Amino acid sequence: MNENRESKSATPALRASDAEREHVAKLVSEAAGEGRLTLAEAEERLEQVYVVTYRGELDRFTADLPNGRATAAGPRSSIATRAAGLPSRLRVHAAVAVVLSVFLIMRFVASGAEFFWPAGPMFLLWGSLAVHASVVARSSRAGDRWVRQRRTPPWTGNTNEGSNEGTEGRT
Repeated sequence: MNENRESKSATPALRASDAEREHVAKLVSEAAGEGRLTLAEAEERLEQVYVVTYRGELDRFTADLPNGRATAAGPRSSIATRAAGLPSRLRVHAAVAVVLSVFLIMRFVASGAEFFWPAGPMFLLWGSLAVHASVVARSSRAGDRWVRQRRTPPWTGNTNEGSNEGTEGRT
């Protein structure tokens, strides 16, 4: 029993940094967002994370959570990682839709109109983004041969040799 006390005191405990506390708090928050923790459990853990003094004490807050966030949740663990995987043209389209929507809402508030007139333009903005996203998803999922094999669109009449390979069976 005396050996245990001596071995514990021989290795000094390292103090936890704010960055380490923030990292653990982020893991706990993500676990709550994924449904692994209830809101009450997450709130209790988060309160205790910021009170902890030593590194070793931080481990208990994530001991029952999966360590590899990428393996547990895949690339869809957060909005930022989802957006990073999208093509730049789709991110630009989304940014334009957000900016224009905010502008339209601000104009509505300033105009004092009785009905929400920006609904129509916003429907077109977000509808076009949804169509754009589905086209990008379909082309990446199907391995769109037309994009890889052709340099000119099929409706121009200029075809390359072997170019019908990717369009067979399509309507």
